[in-house]
Amino acid sequence: MATVSALTVYPVKGCAGVEVERVEVGSTGLAHDRLFAVVGADGGGLWQGETPRLAVVGCRVLDEGAKLTLSAPGAGEAVLEVVADGPTVPAQVDKWPGVGIDQGDRAAEWLSDVLERPVRLVREPAGSRDGSDPTALHVLSVSSLEGLNARIAARGGNPVPMERFRPNVVISGWPEPHTEDRVGRMAVGGVEVGFGELAIRCAVTLVDQPTGMRAGPEPLRTLATYRREPDGVSFGLKAAVLSPGEIAVGDTVTVTEWR
Repeated sequence: MATVSALTVYPVKGCAGVEVERVEVGSTGLAHDRLFAVVGADGGGLWQGETPRLAVVGCRVLDEGAKLTLSAPGAGEAVLEVVADGPTVPAQVDKWPGVGIDQGDRAAEWLSDVLERPVRLVREPAGSRDGSDPTALHVLSVSSLEGLNARIAARGGNPVPMERFRPNVVISGWPEPHTEDRVGRMAVGGVEVGFGELAIRCAVTLVDQPTGMRAGPEPLRTLATYRREPDGVSFGLKAAVLSPGEIAVGDTVTVTEWR
C-alpha cells in the first residue's frame, strides 16, 4: 500500500524547507509554500544554482501567516511581521505577476548579511494566481530515489538524500521506481491531484542542503544516463490540485487513473 511518508513546505523559494505532519492544500499547493522569495537589486529571483547559501536559511510561518521567522548558522533568528498588502517592487519570480510585496528593510538587511549581497525579501501578491496550477505540488517516491542511488553506487558515487530534490510530497510503498511518472490522477489523503508534467532537474540538485555548498556532479551525472528528456533530465512529478483538502503523513495514496 502506498502512503505519504513526508511532507515539506518551503515558505521562501530556494530556502530550507519545513517538514510538517499535516497541511492544508489549495489550488496553488501546500499552504504557505513558496509564498516568499529573495530578489536581487534588479528584481531577479535568487535560486540555489547561483546562490547555494540560500539552502541554509531556515524559515517558518507563524500565527497563520502573520509572522515569518528567518534563521541561519551564525546569524541567529529574525522574527518578521509579514506585510500582506503594501508597496511592491519588481520581482521576476516564476508564477508571480512581475512584482512582489516588499517585506521591509529589516528583512532585507538580515538576508543581505547572510547571503553577502544586496537583496530584498518579497511576498507574492494575494490573488495573483487564479485557477489551477499544473505544477502546484512536487511529488517524488522513495523507490525512485532508491533506484537512482543504486545506479550512482554502481558508478562509484555516494548516494544523495531526498532533500536534494526538495519535494513537497514523498510517497513510499510503490515497488517500482518512477511510478509517479505514470499517474494520471490520484487521491492523496483528502486531496485529489492530476498529472501536470515531469519535474525537470537543474543545478539545485547539486547543492548539499545542510551546508549550502555545491557537491556535484551527482545526481545529474547519473540521471543523464537514463532520464533524458527534450528539455533536460527528469525526476519526479509536478502535479495539479484537482480537489483541495488536507494531507497528513501516513495518509493512503490511491491511483485512480493511469496515464
